[in-house]
Amino acid sequence: MMEFRRSSGKITSGFAVASLILTAIGFLDALYLSYQHYANTIPPCHVGFINDCGQVLQSVYATLFGIPIALLGTIHYALIFVSLFIAFYSGKIVWIRTSFILTAIGFVASLYLISIQGLVLYAWCLYCLFSAVTSFVLYFLVRYTFWHEYRIFFLKKVELLYQSVIRQLFFAFDPEWVHENAMFFGYWFGKVVPFRIVFDLYFRYRHSALEQKVANIDFANPIGLAAGYDYTAAFPQILPAIGFGFETVGTITNHPCEGNEKPRLGRLKKSRSLLVNKGFRNPGARAIIRRLTGQNFSFPLGISIGVTNTSAIKTQKQAIDDIISAFKMFGKSKVKNAYYELNISCPNLQTSVSFYPPKNLNSLLNAVKKIKIKKPVFIKMPIEKSDTEVKHMLDVIVKYPIAGVIFGNLQKNREDKALDPLEVVMWSKGNFSGKPTQKRSDELIKLAYKYVGKKLVIIGCGGVFNTKDTYRKIKNGATLVQMITGMIFEGPQIIARINRDLVHLLQNDGYANVSEAIGVDAKN
Repeated sequence: MMEFRRSSGKITSGFAVASLILTAIGFLDALYLSYQHYANTIPPCHVGFINDCGQVLQSVYATLFGIPIALLGTIHYALIFVSLFIAFYSGKIVWIRTSFILTAIGFVASLYLISIQGLVLYAWCLYCLFSAVTSFVLYFLVRYTFWHEYRIFFLKKVELLYQSVIRQLFFAFDPEWVHENAMFFGYWFGKVVPFRIVFDLYFRYRHSALEQKVANIDFANPIGLAAGYDYTAAFPQILPAIGFGFETVGTITNHPCEGNEKPRLGRLKKSRSLLVNKGFRNPGARAIIRRLTGQNFSFPLGISIGVTNTSAIKTQKQAIDDIISAFKMFGKSKVKNAYYELNISCPNLQTSVSFYPPKNLNSLLNAVKKIKIKKPVFIKMPIEKSDTEVKHMLDVIVKYPIAGVIFGNLQKNREDKALDPLEVVMWSKGNFSGKPTQKRSDELIKLAYKYVGKKLVIIGCGGVFNTKDTYRKIKNGATLVQMITGMIFEGPQIIARINRDLVHLLQNDGYANVSEAIGVDAKN
């Protein structure tokens, strides 16, 4: 069998030969109809109910701008044959993608022409139907043969569509309304198995270099959805299918919480940031437990727990009792979450209780220790504190059975250089996600890795928009990386792209697994 080359290396492919043979057959069929057109004759056409070739071939739909459709088909198949042959022989992406485009044109054109025959002419042409079937089979065969390249091509199309059309449409509406509808549709997409299969087929990227065991939990890849987005537990079934390696639901509180007064969300396009003022908006621990009970999860699911956002909680003891009550509820439930996050760093709460002072943090963690939580606990940390203050907090955390820390939460500094001043003045309250959190998050990841990296797992969160941002956090010391704002600005395809490109970066640097790259910059 003939040997061909493709972008992933040399192959000997029966599918390659089959594609060329099928293209040649389609070419001959179209060439024969072109000859019949110019000879002004009707080819033999009688198989069962198919006996109306003349009515089809002599209709006004048989030509386009005076050119016979059959001749256009002949040229079309010839172009496909040339592009496929060069694609198989050279492996060059440009020819592979040309083949995708040409076969897609053939698919759409054939669908249109079949519709004309069945819905307008009420007549069928045997040769035209044969050409349509050839186009349909060729469309799928070429994509199957070049499946790896087609997935990349598909994701690039999604990226282009999202950034040029969909994002502009979403950004024209109220951000909280868009967010709530995203959770609604995400929940129902996750419940429908065919949707999950299709998303998984096109979006999910798997590679052994991305797999890790962290805190005795298996992660297929290091990219997770951070707490703050899915406060109704809507996404656990659909997120694995679009490529996420894990997710944290919440933040969830002991009692239901409507959140702060509006506006609770806003967009800062130039700053590539979101104004966040939700204040732990969530339906409460009991409602989330009801929703998640009975579900199985194909990736590690975390539950973020925080203090109920109410001015009624005035003392440290009240705040600790409230948090412990939520932990106990989940502990007694049958929810199959893999870990917890303890969120002590939300800057948008009504209560004045703070767990940043080491004494207060010690009291909270001592209470958490007493209830003997059986699953790993990670602590969501602030980014506005000084290095010294953060070290004091880490000194307390390492004394307790805490699996790790997450750096970090929202940017409170409205004068941060990453923020556009003209956008900031539009919002009188709330704090900022995305790019304004990136620099300090990176600094604290590196600091924590140097200081307690052997004792705590570090999760990076803040300003992740692409593979470069992800890899930088990993090399600074992050074992896992979380994102929200980057997905909103870049689109859902960004997760697959980060995972795929991360493998390339690891291989280029000589690493067999992502764990080998953790903290290399911090060590240096």
